[in-house]
Amino acid sequence: MPTLYLIPTLLAEGTAEQVLPLSIRDVISQTSTYFVENARTARRAISGLKTGQVIDELTFHELHKDTPEAETRQQLDSLTKQGRNAGVLSEAGCPGVADPGAVAVRLAHQRGWKVVPLVGPSSILLALMASGMSGQSFVFHGYLPIDRNDRVRVLRHLEKEAQQRQQTQIFMETPYRNNHLLQDILANCQAETRLCIASNVTAPDEVIRTLSIREWKSQKMDLHKKPTVFLLL
Repeated sequence: MPTLYLIPTLLAEGTAEQVLPLSIRDVISQTSTYFVENARTARRAISGLKTGQVIDELTFHELHKDTPEAETRQQLDSLTKQGRNAGVLSEAGCPGVADPGAVAVRLAHQRGWKVVPLVGPSSILLALMASGMSGQSFVFHGYLPIDRNDRVRVLRHLEKEAQQRQQTQIFMETPYRNNHLLQDILANCQAETRLCIASNVTAPDEVIRTLSIREWKSQKMDLHKKPTVFLLL
């Protein structure tokens, strides 16, 4: 049966030598079909690794939140019949984690494919590692609600869970709404609750810092359009 490779991509441009093992280049140099969230950025990511692949000879199946599952199923069935391997690339970081590529992985398992996750950067795990918060018990919630009232209600619930369970609560936001989320956290969480902000992880201007809500209120942080992970405990 074919193999589905889960291929991490860069969190920040120009960091390939720092964060990607050689095995990723080896797999890409031998793989011609990919499931990707955005074909244009996937082409750029592969081109940047300089593996010798001719981009125009590669096949990219777009797989995002609006892709009908039947479409991905049909594509995998065709690859199964041909005995051809494929890769899944995330927009940033590890595929299948806060990423629609998980659909391809689930369908591949159903068809008996071998699924191989490759080592690479995950902003979620890197933020947790550097936060000083509990790595024994943690939950990743993905994106919080867009509606402010719903978001505040969820934040208060997460803070309560963190306190009662001593469980790190991890979440994120669309980069252009980061500052709004930060304002809501500072306005609605208790003074002694700890907040870690992990912004532009692996980039030269990376910031990973953990302070109490009281301490954060005296800081000035501009997170606008900067990929950021938030952790509460």
